[in-house]
Amino acid sequence: MLMTRMLPIIVVAAALTGCSDPQPADPPASPAGGAAAVGSVAQAPAEALNALYEAYFEELLALYPLLATSIGDDRYNDQYPNTLSPEFRERSRGFHERYLREALNIGGDGLTGEDRVSFDVFVRARRDALAEMEFPDWMIPINQFRNAANSFARLGSGGSSQPFETVADYDNFLSRISGFSEWSAQAIENMRMGIEAGVVQPRILMEKALPQLAAHVEEDPEASMFWRPVAAMPDTFPAAERTRLSEAYRKAITTQVVPAYRALHDFVRDAYLPASRETVGMLALPDGRAWYEQLVREYTTTDLSPGEIHEIGLAEVERIHREMRAVMDRVGFEGELSEFFTFMNTDPQFYFDRQEDLLSGYEALRARVDAGVAPLFTLTPEAGYEIRPVEPFREKSAAGGSYQRPSADGSRPGIFYVNTYDLSARPSWAMESLFLHEAVPGHHFQIAINQELQGLPAFRRFSFYTAYTEGWALYAESLGKAMGVYEDPYQYFGKLNAELWRAVRLVVDTGLHEKGWSRQEVLDFMYANSAVSEARAVAEAERYMAIPGQALSYKIGQLKIQQLRDRAESALGEEFDIREFHARVLESGALPLDVLEGEIERWMTTPAPRGASR
Repeated sequence: MLMTRMLPIIVVAAALTGCSDPQPADPPASPAGGAAAVGSVAQAPAEALNALYEAYFEELLALYPLLATSIGDDRYNDQYPNTLSPEFRERSRGFHERYLREALNIGGDGLTGEDRVSFDVFVRARRDALAEMEFPDWMIPINQFRNAANSFARLGSGGSSQPFETVADYDNFLSRISGFSEWSAQAIENMRMGIEAGVVQPRILMEKALPQLAAHVEEDPEASMFWRPVAAMPDTFPAAERTRLSEAYRKAITTQVVPAYRALHDFVRDAYLPASRETVGMLALPDGRAWYEQLVREYTTTDLSPGEIHEIGLAEVERIHREMRAVMDRVGFEGELSEFFTFMNTDPQFYFDRQEDLLSGYEALRARVDAGVAPLFTLTPEAGYEIRPVEPFREKSAAGGSYQRPSADGSRPGIFYVNTYDLSARPSWAMESLFLHEAVPGHHFQIAINQELQGLPAFRRFSFYTAYTEGWALYAESLGKAMGVYEDPYQYFGKLNAELWRAVRLVVDTGLHEKGWSRQEVLDFMYANSAVSEARAVAEAERYMAIPGQALSYKIGQLKIQQLRDRAESALGEEFDIREFHARVLESGALPLDVLEGEIERWMTTPAPRGASR
């Protein structure tokens, strides 16, 4: 999975960092406050809109400094926004209302090609952002899966997007520490308001968040993650600066960082946990059904209802079970599918004894996958990527794998994070499908290519639609045989199990939040229908409680991309080129699924290349 919330634009900064969002200085005013400032009425609509998009993105970076940092723009590296404050929320609402109004004032009449796509996507994203603001997610800013306190620790450790190369870089993060202190105090205040309003997290999630917060209540500054950049300070810094910065970080950790984490931890332990709820689905929240339906629309970019998605999930589970039974026959396993699941989860041949062996296995796999790219892709990213283990402070609750995007200028590679915690939950048969999903040709291809597309407005190059992004990554898993992997039937079972897992998600996410299932009902369905360890089942079930609707996007997106491929193969016959199809899917960046469908339909009728340049 990509480490994101991944709703369109409004939360893009959070999506890129895993944060609950960021804190600006006042964003620059839109020139003259309206469309006339960025495009004269005498201008063609496309020209005026492109000027508007440019102004929007510049203002977005000031509003969400962590987004700027994540893409390698260092202008706001000293800012950490208090996105939870009433003032920020109103500023954000006004920001989206204003740009929606200005875009509609210019209008989309006469636009064609990518210009039309940009207009439709821009307007849709502003409306989605405003619709999301109708619900009080600011009252529940922390859980075990989406925790800005964790993301801030990653920033401060020197292992994420925050640079620590110059003296100015070190001073910038000292300023960010002050911003985080404000954010954390606001988080406590908002959670108090949530308690009064009955908008609280499930208790079981906050029990998991508590040790995440406690991990950063470190009395010895030099034992803190936030000291790591100091320990790695370049020798080229003047001695006086090294001394000054060391003292400043020691003081900041002692007087700001630790008190902020301690206050969050103690509030959650002493006040929030007793007030948190035993229920686990959104139906228990005020207006929870409508809130969930809104999340489903945004995450899937479809009009499918939760009930319809539930039925799609049940049908997909049944189909994939049939394919799994074929694998059982191939390997000569006698017994029921549930017994095969048990075998796959318990047989020692499928598990590593050392974390190093798991990581080296992925490095070896990388070479095999890279060799299989050319027959399927002509459009590939210029950015590279690294394979790293998940950091110890978040490994207990992190997914088995995740991806962090590279910087836009190519100075920082993408990162495929591998969770090496609890090797009993990391079967070797899951490796190939996970690599294809998170790295090549999954998230790394799609996200790196997206931000390298120079012919698109910046807001499209750095935006996300979960159904597209995760749908592509799941579709990428299906390309394994064509890329020279899945030769081992157990690895192919791993592919089927990964796909099955996304189908199960359709059932259990809607079960939780639309049908009122309990946590145990979710676990029981997982155990009965998939090869899943207890540790993973628990972590995944609690993930769906933490980010309702997000898990639906994978399978819904994959089904749409596969449907479009099947349709193109049928329409084009011998003229169909899989490399061109993949280029067409990737060349316009992340899109809502209905917009992607329109683009592929146009390509099928006029299949000449027409994409953005890089």
